[in-house]
Amino acid sequence: MIFFPLFDDNPTQRRPLVCWFVIAACVAVFLWQAALPPAAGYAAVLAYGVIPAALFGDAAAAAVQGVPAWMTPLSSMFLHGGWMHLIGNMVYLWIFGDNVEDSMGRSRFVLFYLACGVAAALTQAFVDPGSQIPLIGASGGIAGVLGAYLVLHPRANVRVFMWFFIIIQMINVPAFIVLGAWIALQFLSAPAALAAEGGVAYFAHIGGFVAGMVLVPFFRRRDIPLLGAPRSRSWSHHAGVTRDEIRYAVAKNRKHRPD
Repeated sequence: MIFFPLFDDNPTQRRPLVCWFVIAACVAVFLWQAALPPAAGYAAVLAYGVIPAALFGDAAAAAVQGVPAWMTPLSSMFLHGGWMHLIGNMVYLWIFGDNVEDSMGRSRFVLFYLACGVAAALTQAFVDPGSQIPLIGASGGIAGVLGAYLVLHPRANVRVFMWFFIIIQMINVPAFIVLGAWIALQFLSAPAALAAEGGVAYFAHIGGFVAGMVLVPFFRRRDIPLLGAPRSRSWSHHAGVTRDEIRYAVAKNRKHRPD
């Protein structure tokens, strides 16, 4: 079964300029990565990715890095391992990031996003401190955004594309189910991934998600409630996306209060 979120039903008051900048920066860096020869591309991953062993003082691991090891939890957030890695991260940031940024304001959201990314990288590093496999991607910071969204808007509806054999539907699913399923998958997948030594850094996702849930009450504006009410009816389904819904999805970030 294919289950993929498309957009939510939450309007925003301000343009999500930070989210747009992160998306643009990640795409630009990935295009730079893609233009490098394979050996140089891997060298860039080693130079700017998080190598847990280097964080914990392994001099040989730190020697291949282009920045001090303590800076790599930040630099690694703009690198990606492939087009699907990049697209998946950016879609989730596009859907859920605007409301989280709107709930905090831009300056606080920058600090929140970076803090979640660092927490994600440190979680993975503490779980496997001797690993020499570089950790890259915006997934940790975006996992923090998902955790924050779950606390802010658990009953908001997410329009989801569902394909089950010959059945294709667009259905409104409450955010707590979409995001709850996502984090449950990370917990289920984490032990096997750790044993395999490589692949997806599920513990980083878990660390970022938990950090987002814990931090959002302190970063949100005082007028933004937690556990917000739904804005549309859950579980309504459609054979496809209507023209009005396409217009809404495209224009969602254009209907804002003046900056």
